Amino acid sequence: MLDSVVLLGLESSGKSTLFRVLTRGSIVDEANFRGSTVVCRKSYLPECKRTLIDTPGIRLKTNNDIADVVIEQVSSSDTVLLVVRANDIQNELQGIFQGFEKKLQNKNAVLAITFKDKAPSNIESIAGYYEKKLGIPVIILNARKIDNHIRAELINRIGNAGRIVKVDLSLNKNQNISVIEPQRTWFEHRRFGFAFSLVCLFTSFALPIISAYYLALWLQPIADRVIIEPVKLSLQWLPNLLQATLIGDYGLLTLGWYSFLWAFPVVVFIGVSVALLDETGLKDRISTALGPKLRKIGLDGQDLIPILTGFGCNVVAVFQSRGCDQCTRAACVSMISFGSACSYQIGASLSLFGSAGKPWLFLPYIFILFFVGALHTKAWHRAITNHSIPLFKERAFLQKPSWSHVLGKSWSNIRTFILQAMPIFLVICVIAAILKYAGILETLSDFATPIAKIFALPVESIPAIIFSTIRKDGLLVLNQGEGSALQSFTAAQVFIVVYLASTLTACLVTLSTVLKEMGPGPAIRLASQQAFTSILTSLLLANVLRYLL
Repeated sequence: MLDSVVLLGLESSGKSTLFRVLTRGSIVDEANFRGSTVVCRKSYLPECKRTLIDTPGIRLKTNNDIADVVIEQVSSSDTVLLVVRANDIQNELQGIFQGFEKKLQNKNAVLAITFKDKAPSNIESIAGYYEKKLGIPVIILNARKIDNHIRAELINRIGNAGRIVKVDLSLNKNQNISVIEPQRTWFEHRRFGFAFSLVCLFTSFALPIISAYYLALWLQPIADRVIIEPVKLSLQWLPNLLQATLIGDYGLLTLGWYSFLWAFPVVVFIGVSVALLDETGLKDRISTALGPKLRKIGLDGQDLIPILTGFGCNVVAVFQSRGCDQCTRAACVSMISFGSACSYQIGASLSLFGSAGKPWLFLPYIFILFFVGALHTKAWHRAITNHSIPLFKERAFLQKPSWSHVLGKSWSNIRTFILQAMPIFLVICVIAAILKYAGILETLSDFATPIAKIFALPVESIPAIIFSTIRKDGLLVLNQGEGSALQSFTAAQVFIVVYLASTLTACLVTLSTVLKEMGPGPAIRLASQQAFTSILTSLLLANVLRYLL
């Protein structure tokens, strides 16, 4: 069995960046350890013939599943790479050793001090002090700017790790370790911090969505003229079933391409936006500023991070909620499922509003989605009054983004869309085409007519609601005939069908992830609560919008 090296550090310490640099983007496995739902990443390091394992960042004084898994992983490893930030070395080391002292005793270890560019002037003296005190190699680096020489030096230190014989972090009287506080900004302003954070949060999603809309609007007629129409004409000789599957209303080359054109730019732009929030430190600042208000609806500032991730992908966000406190995780997952519109859902919704000639509906839609999601979370979950759950107070350094890291983080979301989301939607297209060809889709619509009448919706909207339970971009089946079906819908009907399809239930993949992560009871409870809120608010909105739109 290969020796293993485990990265151990607090959240935002630079662990994941070090992992990417050391592995050079090699194939990474994600695995559950010892039956836990907490996932660690691992990759092989050929230079030192060891397996490198990146554990989730730990958070002090919180009650979640991550700490137990990390402790178990550290105890079974051969070497530990401790990662702490240069601006607060002592406090971070004390926090790590308080939780892991017994597991680190007599363990081979290396100390990596990150954020070299934010280090105090006496950082070399401090590094030498801890190297002598702990008896392990210490390296100072900027994880965002590691060249081949520094990488080789780090790997060499890992190969020559020292054994922690005695955990002693006490300071000499003459040893001065200064703490460098991140700069204060408008995010921390007592009066305007909350509003400023909301504006920044809204802008970070509004700009990419608007940009994606205008890009798709510009590309669509070009694609129709250059690609779609010639392809449709060239395939007229095919048998009727193949024509229906390829170039019919639900065809792979018509609806499939049309949907890709509208969804893909949103996936790319939102992926870049979320990565920028993370890389610049804005995500932590916004989470800290909004935290006190979030506690009133059963959430903590830390919960905002997976909620924001949900705008990229709900499944990834549910995984990320493992870092939430056990008292708030259910509320966090509930908010993700209801109010975090994933990039596929946003792309599909934007496409439908655009096809209907009513793109202006998107802004009230996303506002109501998030607002009702907050009310839904508050209604089904208690406000946080337990002071044992510490406020999230991470004030990260604001810094210029590393575009290579931004693209790396964005590529993961793009690859998931291309390799997983789009193939599933194309399967939906094939199923819908066959069902329509066989007349089954019309039968299902007729059967669901009474349900459609309750919400004052056309029966043509029922397939979109059905397919949205499989994937949220199943909404795009309403783009049949390049969106001609939507032209007969009123503005209120377009809004309600998109809202109802978005909120009635989490998509099948997300719901199965919740089932696996939290068990059948919480999953059933979440699904039933969400369906109740969705149906009730859809009925209210249908009656209100009937007179307003």
